[in-house]
Amino acid sequence: MFSLLHGLFAWAPLGLPAFVFVITFVVFFHELGHYLVARAFGVGIETFSIGFGGEIFGWTDRKGTRWKISWLPLGGYVKFLGDADAASTPDRERVAAMDAGEKSHVLFFKPLYQRALVAVAGPMANFVLAIAVFTLLFVFFGAKTLSTVVGTVTPNSPAAAAGIRPGDKITAVDGKPVTQFYGELQGIVQESKGKPLAFSIERNGRSMLLTIQPRRIGNTDIYGAPVKSMAIGVGPGDDTPDNTVYIPIPAAKAPLIAVTQTWFIVDVSLTGVWRMVSHRADASQLTGVIGIAGISQKEASHGFYGLIYLAAFISVSIGLINLFPIPLLDGGHLLYYGCEAVLGRPLGERVQDVGFRVGLALVLALMIFATWNDLVR
Repeated sequence: MFSLLHGLFAWAPLGLPAFVFVITFVVFFHELGHYLVARAFGVGIETFSIGFGGEIFGWTDRKGTRWKISWLPLGGYVKFLGDADAASTPDRERVAAMDAGEKSHVLFFKPLYQRALVAVAGPMANFVLAIAVFTLLFVFFGAKTLSTVVGTVTPNSPAAAAGIRPGDKITAVDGKPVTQFYGELQGIVQESKGKPLAFSIERNGRSMLLTIQPRRIGNTDIYGAPVKSMAIGVGPGDDTPDNTVYIPIPAAKAPLIAVTQTWFIVDVSLTGVWRMVSHRADASQLTGVIGIAGISQKEASHGFYGLIYLAAFISVSIGLINLFPIPLLDGGHLLYYGCEAVLGRPLGERVQDVGFRVGLALVLALMIFATWNDLVR
């Protein structure tokens, strides 16, 4: 199946190795999902490609499938027997000239449920990959989060008035030790209901105690929408090795937490899309080719954990995007199959062709818009 990453990656001089690793890792498993399910149903597979364009190198296996790496690392595809292109559009003239034996290995002639399972297998492989990666990270490293080192102080905020500075480390609140900015510190402040709190601070090796009264402060949520919440006006430090902590997670609980993490990404993504469509979130938050390439380079500079976590995050995103009911994506194929199930026959050739053209236009428009956001930032 066609698996373009729809504008999520691009070449960047400093981030190229990280970019190539992440995109190859995610795309390979996406296409492997399509490949394995199609093979299980006896579908002939002509090409398994990572990347588009001319072939850099490859080999042909004993079943006649050409495995190859291509020059343009922006996705990949599996080309089935009887396909006209990487988007799995049937080559009707070629198929019409096949005999019964050849047609039995063409996806187009397989039962509807088998075609649907082949289409959904790529996104499902992305979700399974993400859950497996998150599980391994949690088992061997724990859950990574930011420490309580202060990165920013909002002017005229309670923290600024109390004398907190960037670089200060908050070690306890009302005598309760804190090591995590999100969850622990933020949770205590939000639940304070505005009562004064005693903050234990470390600054340049010295300890001090500051009393700060939280109040409602305007900010933006993860979707870019304005919100007000109980806060003292500090932000966490940068995501660097010196400013992170790892929360130990029991191995028995790691798979469940990995599933929860995967669902959280899906939930946040769908909520963000809905808020953008309904004009309740800032669409400028959408990140495109330049932004994701930069994130890849940044995470690679922070070490193994960040880069692998990013790959799992992107895997969830790609799986979700490909399920959108847009012709050209896997979800578009599922949409066509759903119409076929209702009508009792496939949609007409012209209707499908128009759908693919509209889908391509939508995908390109999204890529351009997201890239423009990156350039503006």
